[in-house]
Amino acid sequence: GSLDKKEAEQAKAIFEKVKKLRAHIEESDVIYRSYMSQTLCKSLELVCVLAYSLRCVREINFDVMCSAPDIIHLTGYGTFCCAHPLATLFKILASFYLAVTLFYLLVCLHTVVWMVRRSLRGYSFEHAREESSYSDIPDVRNDFAFLLHLTDQYDRLYAKRFAVFLSEVSEKKLRQFNLDQEWSREKLQAKITRNAQDRTELHLFMLSGLPDAVFELSELQVLKLELIPDVMIPSSVAHLTHLRELWLYHTPARIDMAALAFLRENLRSLHLKFTDVKEIPGWMYSLRSLEELHLTGNLSDEHNKFISLDGLRELRRLRTLRIKSNLSKVPQSIFYVERHMDKRSVASDGRKLRDVAITESIATTSELSPSRCSLCRAIISKCEALELLENNLKTVEEIISFQHLHRLSCLRLWYNQIAYLPIQIGLLSGLERLYLNRNKLQSIPAQLSCCRRLRHLELSRNLLTEIPREIRGLASLQHLALTGNKVTA
Repeated sequence: GSLDKKEAEQAKAIFEKVKKLRAHIEESDVIYRSYMSQTLCKSLELVCVLAYSLRCVREINFDVMCSAPDIIHLTGYGTFCCAHPLATLFKILASFYLAVTLFYLLVCLHTVVWMVRRSLRGYSFEHAREESSYSDIPDVRNDFAFLLHLTDQYDRLYAKRFAVFLSEVSEKKLRQFNLDQEWSREKLQAKITRNAQDRTELHLFMLSGLPDAVFELSELQVLKLELIPDVMIPSSVAHLTHLRELWLYHTPARIDMAALAFLRENLRSLHLKFTDVKEIPGWMYSLRSLEELHLTGNLSDEHNKFISLDGLRELRRLRTLRIKSNLSKVPQSIFYVERHMDKRSVASDGRKLRDVAITESIATTSELSPSRCSLCRAIISKCEALELLENNLKTVEEIISFQHLHRLSCLRLWYNQIAYLPIQIGLLSGLERLYLNRNKLQSIPAQLSCCRRLRHLELSRNLLTEIPREIRGLASLQHLALTGNKVTA
């Protein structure tokens, strides 16, 4: 039957207590050994008590020989035959005591034989698994198993009822029940917002699971799941007919086959953030309609060798790929993803990228954004937008050759250590936007005025003291930012 809120909370508390109990006593057999030692000691003690008591009982008699030499001059006798009126009662009580002690000894010996002949350090729930719907009930061992064996001597049904609280499936059902009670459709509906792209978005953070009511929100376009430990995407995700974007931030997710079939045809954008490469779901490579993929996390295994991500080749429609990781080598699978990819972004958290193989595929990329990579020199002949954020560059020649960038219209070199610009920058005849803020520039070459199409020039937070008149006189220049410099009017 269904549980009310109070009963559900009580069941949740029992699950927690059972977990703590199991963790506390299953790793040792102290109780088992103490019980065995105690039973053996009691048996030995009872044997000694019986032997001594039997000897004493034989000495209890109704007729007792009494010696009274002091009254021989009065009676003429020194020895008498006396009657002990309580002897019979004492003998009956002593015999009863011996019988009880003997019975207790037999019980102790039976316990010793029971503990020796049976394997009490393991307890199997095989029958409970067969009779219930919870096939994941684990067998237990050591003291935990011993206590359950003891309990069976009093009530065999107790262990069967107790087994439910050892099942992870049962706990997940209870957790899902509590979650669904707390997160109704109305509550989820109230959390839906519109993002910067004017899409309906739902962001769920640090829940115990995924509420079933989520899949009733048919108008949802973006679903963000963050720090949710165990997510199962069911077939009911097909009810989200407008879902196009999925975010999984530190949220390992399993998926139903019917749900995968739906996402394969409908999902366009996937954002993954993880701490271990094992958290990347294998079903990601089956999303053949995926156009955007964002990966953030550790992509190196324990031997610090790069995980190849060869499955990316299966994403035929992928047009934007962004990777932010601790890479020391650009994965070849990125370069050989289909030729129609428009944007690639690689960030390595400041580690120097080596062996950057710029193939024909990446050379035709319209936008390339390797940020925080300390990149080696590269040539990208047909790139239209190049962003080099936080790459610790000191000179522009470290990474690009201007004579190969005839199509470049946007160049972002912000947040680096660039001290000067080479005069060859004037070769960028198609340049329209140039971002050089947050560097160490002391001067700007007058040859920059050869970039006749330059409309936006960002020079904030540098060490500039003057700007060449030729640059100020550019007819196309619409925006010039000089904040944080020492330029005089």
